[in-house]
Amino acid sequence: MKSSNIGGQAVMEGIMMMNKEKYAVAVRKPDREIEVKVEEHRSLARQETIQRIPIVRGIFSFIDSLVIGMKCLMYSATFYEDEEEEQKRMEMSEEERQAALRKKEKDDSLLMYGSVIFSIVVAVAVFMLLPYALASQLERMRAPHFAVTVAEAVVRVGIFVLYLWAISRMKDIQRVFMYHGAEHKCINCIEHGMELNVENVMKSSREHKRCGTSFLMYVIVISIIFFLFIQVDSPVLRVALRVLLVPVIAGVSYEIIRMAGRFDNPVVNLISRPGMMLQHLTTREPDADMVEVAIAAVEAVFDWKAYLKENLGEDVTIQQTEQLQEDGKKEEGGAKSCCAGSENG
Repeated sequence: MKSSNIGGQAVMEGIMMMNKEKYAVAVRKPDREIEVKVEEHRSLARQETIQRIPIVRGIFSFIDSLVIGMKCLMYSATFYEDEEEEQKRMEMSEEERQAALRKKEKDDSLLMYGSVIFSIVVAVAVFMLLPYALASQLERMRAPHFAVTVAEAVVRVGIFVLYLWAISRMKDIQRVFMYHGAEHKCINCIEHGMELNVENVMKSSREHKRCGTSFLMYVIVISIIFFLFIQVDSPVLRVALRVLLVPVIAGVSYEIIRMAGRFDNPVVNLISRPGMMLQHLTTREPDADMVEVAIAAVEAVFDWKAYLKENLGEDVTIQQTEQLQEDGKKEEGGAKSCCAGSENG
């Protein structure tokens, strides 16, 4: 079944879903109600000219996703502001509140772009430069370039996996990862031809080939391949290349994950498998309340009923849903979807 082309990310007590030039943020508020905000986002990444250029479109899409993701994360955090700040706002006049709101929007915008830049700098330092700095110590022992490069690759993978494992142990992050799982399950539910409801979503897989975790894994692997074949003697030039090639590596990784989302064959599935295995660190099984939030975000920007009818036909969809429910009763635990003969998204 063809890709739905919807994607998203988990935010604080909620989920963002994006479809073409529209995105929705659904958040479970402290009063347990679901707040849904829908906005349009026109970016350079979606311009037709840029979309025709491989790798370049990936660079723009990567930056664009960081900006939107940070914006949605900051929006979701506003529902959980400090009570003292909320009380101050209530005591203001309407004019003061509007002025404070405009100032906050300006400050948030600066903070958002500052956070994106800071995140990129830290990521490059930790995942690109630090492994090289540690591995280059082998050069003092007169180790060959190939051995240094292999050591750098091992250190880079080790840091990446250790980082994912460490943050997955944090209690607050675990809830975000549960919402991440709900996001994947919703998309898998739709792309496996099932009606979008809590029961079907809960039975779907939390793995998906177009996940950001897989993208990061591809970035690590592609960087290893690049630096294995690009050999220069100058240490300064090596560091410079590791920084300058980051956009290219991101662009190539984007093309791989784009291909993974468009095709479903043994080769693509094999390439996707390592990234999907890593998703067991960055996703958790959600509860029904979280799935409701994910469904609200999807339905705000995507007509899943029209998608199913276009790709399967209404009668086929009903049959697949009934079959899934019957299979779910037979499965012990019923944790993963068995529709379409695959548990992968």
